[in-house]
Amino acid sequence: MSRNTSYQVRQAAREMRKNPTLAEKALWIVLRNRAVNGLRFRRQHTLDGLVLDFYCAEVRLCVELDGGVHDTADQLERDSARTAYLQARGIRVLRFRNEEVLTDMRSVLTRIAKAAAEPRDSA
Repeated sequence: MSRNTSYQVRQAAREMRKNPTLAEKALWIVLRNRAVNGLRFRRQHTLDGLVLDFYCAEVRLCVELDGGVHDTADQLERDSARTAYLQARGIRVLRFRNEEVLTDMRSVLTRIAKAAAEPRDSA
């Protein structure tokens, strides 16, 4: 957990863990059992004041699930800024629609495994 994360953000993350979306719940069932390349993912992980849906510290990979609320122009802009912020810190970000997780889990897991296996830039 990052020292730059406030109590309110940590509490929000706890609440999100207690009340996951259907897509988050479905993906967590797979990720928590290290089914993707044996990697350990955390859910609703706090980092620098952000709450990441799923995060693997070993390969610095963040997986975000987006529902309909992410379709507004304001939210798309915030998501873009958030992704740029994480990428600037060497964290890769994958985004999936909730519907994609619920209807094509195999493809989602394949893309996560592929991203996790890619070598990171040594910048």
